Amino acid sequence: MPPPSQLAIATSSVTRLLKEEVSYHKELAQQEAQIKALQEKIESGQGNEDGNGEFMLKQHQTAVEQTKAVFVSLRERIEAAVTKLEDQIQVREQSGAPEQELEAAKAALAQAKAEQNGSS
Repeated sequence: MPPPSQLAIATSSVTRLLKEEVSYHKELAQQEAQIKALQEKIESGQGNEDGNGEFMLKQHQTAVEQTKAVFVSLRERIEAAVTKLEDQIQVREQSGAPEQELEAAKAALAQAKAEQNGSS
């Protein structure tokens, strides 16, 4: 079995990074929901039974901030991967890559562009 082409590698890189971004968005939503639930417990007087409600709230808030910080570098990595994929598509179109490989690359590129436009 031949090794994957540079186009296939660039395509899978973009796809993986987009999935990673979706995963971080889900994680952030879960963390924010936990904070909201904990805040409601504290406000109602239930969350501070053992005296560490405020501490736990701060820990969750720190986790949210750390998750948000990941998005900046992740976005940069996605942009770099998209640029590389665009270059590989251009090179492979000129040199004659398999049509199926080009279609997969173009689909990944379109998805990345759509998500970039949606998050901007």
